Amino acid sequence: MDEQMSPKEQPHILDQHQNDKLTSAEQGKLWATYVGNTMSVCVLSYMINHVEDQEIKHVLQSTLHLSEQFLQTIKEIFARENYPIPTGFTKEDVDIAAPRLFEDDFYLHYLKYVAKAGISLYGIAIPLVTRADIRQFFTQCIDQTVDLINQATTVMLKKGLLIKPPYIPYPETVDFIEKHSYHNGFFGRVRPLQALEITHLYDNLENNATSKAVLIGFSQVATSNQAKAYFRRGIEIATSHYDTFRSIMQDEGLTSPSIIDQLVTTSTTAPFSDRLMLFHKLDMYAVRIRAYGNAISMCARHDVVTKYARFLVEVGNYVEDGSNILIDNGWLEQPPQAIDRKALASNKH
Repeated sequence: MDEQMSPKEQPHILDQHQNDKLTSAEQGKLWATYVGNTMSVCVLSYMINHVEDQEIKHVLQSTLHLSEQFLQTIKEIFARENYPIPTGFTKEDVDIAAPRLFEDDFYLHYLKYVAKAGISLYGIAIPLVTRADIRQFFTQCIDQTVDLINQATTVMLKKGLLIKPPYIPYPETVDFIEKHSYHNGFFGRVRPLQALEITHLYDNLENNATSKAVLIGFSQVATSNQAKAYFRRGIEIATSHYDTFRSIMQDEGLTSPSIIDQLVTTSTTAPFSDRLMLFHKLDMYAVRIRAYGNAISMCARHDVVTKYARFLVEVGNYVEDGSNILIDNGWLEQPPQAIDRKALASNKH
């Protein structure tokens, strides 16, 4: 990863002159990528300052290099467009000298957690952006983020930190569904979970386990009572969702990823600003909405779909409440938006 070429060494991306202005999709995805990676630089800089395991440190350094590379490329794109650079997060939002909040092993779980969010952001961008230079940038983003998650997974497996998705038997024949009871979940015969349903339950178990650990850490170090209360509510949501998904898996005799609360230290000194921590959870829970929506699209059992639907509403309300806290404090940066035609029409000259 460290041997990747820097943006200045990749003229084929930035030297392609484009007459087209950035579309709404390009503006939105570049903006979100920039702000998200400024946050990542703050978090990773703090983690690297405390990590002791050299293998884990290497993965963290590769990730930091990647975020810095993404930021530099976007800055150059915006400069060519005379586009304002978002504020994002800065050194004022992190104290890298603050005491350790997480153990080394946690960092690998965290990297996998945030890499999933990156892959989702970049993957959705690729079919929506049209300019060749922007398409190439996001293609590189997703390729390099996939490399990152592979690095993290390899080290996790080597260290015995990863519980694999459960095994199920190979089918003996190719078959077709014949009965509408396939959708049952509350009444009648309830079929076993199928592979894709298990996949998304496992993914959401893993996400909630890591999210809970992050929230525990943030709740310990947040400086405002409002932020502390918000993070404690997030812990309750993550715990409830984790327990529900785990119960579904247990009923089928299937293994689940373990909670990792023990990887949070007892520190109460904040390494990050309340603004960064609130935005972090707002951002990750917004990604959770997409993960639950994806799970619903792959699930045919009514009982499981109903739980996902209920959790979607709960997470959506949590995200809205978090954004209101950021707005009330003047902390939520405005994304690019369309022209307010009604406001223009009502403006008196």
